[in-house]
Amino acid sequence: MLVVALAATDYIDRQIIVSAFPHLKKEWGLSDAALGALVSTVSITMAVFALPVARLTDRWGRVRSIAAMGGLWSLAALWSATAGSYAQLFTARSMLGVGEAGYGPAGAALLSSYFPQRLRATVLSIFQAAGPLGSVLGVVLGGTVVEHWGWRLTLGAFGVPGLVLALMFLRVRDYRAPAAADDAVSAAADTSTGSAGTSTAAVDQPKLRETLRELCQVRTATWCYAGGALNLVLLSTLYTWLPTYLTREDGLSSAASGTKTALVILAGAAGTVAFGHLADRCGAHRPRRRLMVPALTAGATCLLLTTAFGVLPSGGAQFALVVAAGFPLAAALGTAPAAVVDVVRPRVRATALGMAVVAQNLLGLAVGPVLTGMLSDAFGLRTALALMPLFCAAAAVAFWRGSRTYEKDLGGWYAASQTAWTLTGSMSR
Repeated sequence: MLVVALAATDYIDRQIIVSAFPHLKKEWGLSDAALGALVSTVSITMAVFALPVARLTDRWGRVRSIAAMGGLWSLAALWSATAGSYAQLFTARSMLGVGEAGYGPAGAALLSSYFPQRLRATVLSIFQAAGPLGSVLGVVLGGTVVEHWGWRLTLGAFGVPGLVLALMFLRVRDYRAPAAADDAVSAAADTSTGSAGTSTAAVDQPKLRETLRELCQVRTATWCYAGGALNLVLLSTLYTWLPTYLTREDGLSSAASGTKTALVILAGAAGTVAFGHLADRCGAHRPRRRLMVPALTAGATCLLLTTAFGVLPSGGAQFALVVAAGFPLAAALGTAPAAVVDVVRPRVRATALGMAVVAQNLLGLAVGPVLTGMLSDAFGLRTALALMPLFCAAAAVAFWRGSRTYEKDLGGWYAASQTAWTLTGSMSR
């Protein structure tokens, strides 16, 4: 639960700024593109630092990395509250992304070592659901706090709780070293080929270039990276701009628009867990069906949101369709990284998940808010929100392509590991 709680503060600090958009626009005269950039810069810096921090996690240990990253982003949140200009706020938000860069891969790698492959999509979906849940708290509490105490207190409100949770995490034990499972497999493989006397301690962490080459050769992982990024373009768009859309189109207050947006994000959180569990059940007998779940949900999301913003007028019917679309919108948050973990070696899991962070942030989360802001400045926010669901159609194609190679990639690693573990058992007897 501590892993989920710290992840929730991550997303609160990231999302809470959207409630302050109207106030920042009024105080500093910012364009929609400039406001969107305050969200996108977090994703860009996360993408830039994700791989270096993931490699550090593989070498240094997951628990210490998680505690350090949590402390850093919490300090950045407190800095945001003291910003005296747009440039200072932009810099503080960028530092928030640096701190958040290592948490996702380290947390997912830590949880993956505790649970078997058949439960991974469910477990990682619960972990990823902390994102929508934290976003809910961010927009709801942010909308309330900003109306009563201003945007500065709003941006710094969760900095101290984040620091406390980060310090508490130092008491968590990392029971399995990141390379432990791989070392055992490698030792057994050496024995089977006659390389007796090779110590498992001599098995070094592969170089980054070698690891990246290995990951790029796994086609399923590549398609999951692409599908996850494309899906997150739309998710980040909706979570960032829906409060502003409701304020402009329906005349709602910041608190009211935040509350209505929270319903959409809550639907996403429920969908993340529900569809993650469904993916595990569907993949139990035919593994490729695990990735068909996010493919179908991405297609459904595109259809629902295109209809909502492109056809229906603002009002109750439109918002009901947006809430319905929120349920499948976040379905890939757990299933995509679970599929990546399934098809790579345990020793490089944190790096593989770091690659996912790079793709999802640089090509997904960073794109949605600022691109929507630019389209809004040119054509209006409603038109922008009607066009952005097309990214989910592309995500559906990517997940479908990944499902076609998943069984082959899963079978190659699974067969090799099973053979090695069998040899290990024979040696012990």
